[in-house]
Formats: sequence, structure tokens, C-alpha cells
Amino acid sequence: MTLPRWHVPATIPRPALYAVAIMLITLCLGYGFSDPQFWFFGWAWLLAPTAIVAGILYPTRRSLILAVGAAALALFTTGESVYLALAVAALVFLSLMEDPAPRPKVGLIAGLVGGIGPSLGGAPPFPAIAASLGAYAFASLLRWHERNAGLTAELLVETDELRTQATWLEQRTALARELHDVVGHHVTAMVVQAEAGQVADPESALHRIAETGRAALRELDALVVHLRDPHAAITMTAPPRLGDIDEILAEPLRQHGVTVSVAIDADHGLDEVGSLAVYRVAQEALTNITRHARATSAWVEVRRLAAHVRLRVSDDGIGPPAYVERGAGLVGITERVAALQGTFEMSSRPGGGTMVDVVLPVGEA
Repeated sequence: MTLPRWHVPATIPRPALYAVAIMLITLCLGYGFSDPQFWFFGWAWLLAPTAIVAGILYPTRRSLILAVGAAALALFTTGESVYLALAVAALVFLSLMEDPAPRPKVGLIAGLVGGIGPSLGGAPPFPAIAASLGAYAFASLLRWHERNAGLTAELLVETDELRTQATWLEQRTALARELHDVVGHHVTAMVVQAEAGQVADPESALHRIAETGRAALRELDALVVHLRDPHAAITMTAPPRLGDIDEILAEPLRQHGVTVSVAIDADHGLDEVGSLAVYRVAQEALTNITRHARATSAWVEVRRLAAHVRLRVSDDGIGPPAYVERGAGLVGITERVAALQGTFEMSSRPGGGTMVDVVLPVGEA
């Protein structure tokens, strides 16, 4: 639950505040014993403990009771009994600290009004007024500290919650990309193989469809593990290799009658994460060629360019549409590339067709 900004959490134990107030009253009493007129004002000493005890007995009116006690005691704070100002300060301080208002002023007003009382009899009002203002300043400082401590704690909790949600969303996004790539590619391959089997060798087509289905199931099983345990890393039993682009990804296109050329630099410098990203981007690009391009030829190149690796997938098909709808596949490519601080561009190929260019940073050659 989000707390109001004026809420004052009790970061400072209230018994400690009362201990400080009692110390001030005790100090005041010590000064009073040296005053010849102490016993004349002695009955006023009952006001401070009475106000504190009454406030404890009636917690819902505690701040008001303490404020009334401060005002009453301030009436007797004159030049002859200036030491009573310490007790006034203690009661004003407690009243302000116990006040649930966003900006408490009742205790201060009570101390100031009570402090004016002695001036009606010709005595200077300054002792009680100065004590009330000092208590107000100290209480305001403590309340500011408490409020900021509470807000800081609340912000830390909310930050942790947002960090947890961001991690969860990142995991969900990665899982969505993997599901799209795995299911999309394998289903497209099975459709192509089924269509080829209708006009060629049905038995061979069924065999290839079964192999493709088993491969899809193996990868889906690994993703299901992550669904059951969100903290588990998304892994595959056999992570794809860049060589699989030619051996696995290009096959559905070839079965569809498309000539596919694959060229991969042996010293590409990609680590496992980078290799998987390049593989998945090539997978999505080749799947889109199968679905939409109506191409007769396609080319896949993975080239090392100093501190970068460039993946280029191109075809001689109908080219990209005038308006490119960014579906899950293109969004997935963008996210993968951005996660590795790379660049992604899809454009028309000179001579006709579509060209997908991805550039990823790697170490210097």
C-alpha cells in the first residue's frame, strides 16, 4: 500500500522522545531548587507530569492534552521562573511529535499563546515563546527526518518491486521470442514439406515432417521447463550452431525449390549468445522468405568486419512491402539485436528482393 506523502512513520521510538522530555523537566526541576520562589511555583510542577500521564491514558487526544499542558505551564513562565521554559519546551515538543497532522501547529500555538499570558501582568513573555519556537524547530527537524526515512524505505520497496517486474517481463519477452522462433520455423518447415510431398515423394515428406516435429518438441520441452520455473534459464538441449543455418534452416527453402547459398566466416568471433542471436535472426529471415518472398534464390552471409560481425540475408523475391507491419518476428529481431548493442535494417535489395542486415559488435580481430 502506498502511504500518503504526509504520513509520519515512527522511525524514532516514542519512549525515547518521552525520555528526552522527562530529562528536560528534570533539568528544569534541578534549576528550580536553587530558586527562593520555587515553592511558590511548585504546584505548577504538577502540570507537566499530569499532561504526560493524561496523554498516555487518552492516546486519541494526546497531542491536544500536551498542548493544553504547555499553554498552562507557559502562563507561569516569567522572569522569576524562567526555568519553567524547559518544561514548556518539553510539552510543546511532545505535542508536535504526537500530532498526526501533516504540518502540526497546535502545540506551537498553545505555547505561544500561553507565553503571552505573563505579559498581561507586566512580565516579559520571551522565555516561553523562545522555548516554544525552539521546540517547534527541533520537532520539525525530527519529523522531516522521519518522513524522509519513511519515503526512502517506501521507494526502496517500490524499486525492488519494479526491478522484479522488469526481470519477469524480460524473461517473458525472451520466452516469447523463443516460442515464436521455434514454433514459427518448424511449423513453416512442416507446411513446406507437406506441400512438397503432395507432388513428389509422400513417404519421404512424412519422414521429414516427423523429424521436424521431434526437433520442435525437444525445443518446446526446454521452454516448458522455464514456464514451470520462471527462475530457470532458457536453455536448449542442443544449442544451434551457425553451421546449422546451412544444414537445417535452409532445407525447407531448398525443398520449396529455392536456391540457398550460405557463407560463414570461420573466424567470426561470436560467443554463444551472439551466435544464438545470429542464428535466430537468420531463422526468422529465412522463414519470412519461405512465407512471403516468392523468391528463386536466397543468400546468407556471416562476415567478420574488424570489431563487428555482419549478418546479411537477402533474396530475389518481390521485395518488402511499402508499409512493413512489425509483427512478432521483426520485433524479436529488434530486441535481440538491441540487447547486444547492434544494429538492424531491412531494405530493398539492389536488383530486386529483400535484404536484412544485422551488425553486432565483437572483440577486435
